[in-house]
Amino acid sequence: MAQPPILNVHTPTASFAIVYSSDDTLPSLLDKLGKKTHAEFNGRRVRPGWVKYSWNGSIWNLDDDSDYTIFMWRQKSAAPDSEQAPLVYVRDPDMPLPTPPDYQNQSFYMFKARSSSSSPLPPPSVNGGSSGTKTRRTTKKRQQINDVPKFKEEFEKFHSENGVRTIQGSVGPVNNVRMLLRTGYRHVYISRKFAIQHGFIPTDAAPGHYGYGGLVNIGNWPITVGRTKTSHTVYLAEESHFDVVLGRSFMERRQVKFDPTDPTDVICQDTGEKIDCELVILKDGRGQIVTVT
Repeated sequence: MAQPPILNVHTPTASFAIVYSSDDTLPSLLDKLGKKTHAEFNGRRVRPGWVKYSWNGSIWNLDDDSDYTIFMWRQKSAAPDSEQAPLVYVRDPDMPLPTPPDYQNQSFYMFKARSSSSSPLPPPSVNGGSSGTKTRRTTKKRQQINDVPKFKEEFEKFHSENGVRTIQGSVGPVNNVRMLLRTGYRHVYISRKFAIQHGFIPTDAAPGHYGYGGLVNIGNWPITVGRTKTSHTVYLAEESHFDVVLGRSFMERRQVKFDPTDPTDVICQDTGEKIDCELVILKDGRGQIVTVT
């Protein structure tokens, strides 16, 4: 008896497999997934925006018929149960991810352990030190591997204290905008100059009417970072260094995660996307560092 086509599926808390066929459509696949996840998602129906799949080391959306056609082609081109076969992931974006000590499914792409690029040191020699020169060289080499040079520590400390994280994205109709990621801000803000230049507020807007005496809400605007667009309430600000500042409201919505050891490692956990991030050091006309509070 021939093995039926199988899809391996992972959710934030469980893993299972379903049988599918070439007659399946995206709605029928969502129905099958909904029946298996009925208890986990409290009876909510699985719908577009909930399902993604892995392929060639990346995570892909499975939101519409076009996505499904590509998914089926990729599924058929890979041998069953091979490493190349797509893995399906299902998650209700409105439900919070489980956090320790709650159970986390290590097969779910957001919880997979990151591979370490560093190789372990060789074990120490058990021989009786027949060669003192070799022992000294080995010790010196290990010290060079383990000990971070002082200048590098100072350089990294400088960046961590004075550098700010910036990413590129779109705000409304404006593309390729350099935006500041800052947990010290609560909302999403755009500068007055940027707002006037791109028509977010009237060209004759004067301080005192549009936020100078207090923050003014200028409406909800779509913000695209990576492959994902979300809508946010935007406020006018007098920030002169950056056109757009993304504060905690954006980070909580996209579930932004920072790596404490690498300031440029930024992941949006709602989709699992790693966002290109650059550290920027601001200086004034005299070369003095400008601290962004």
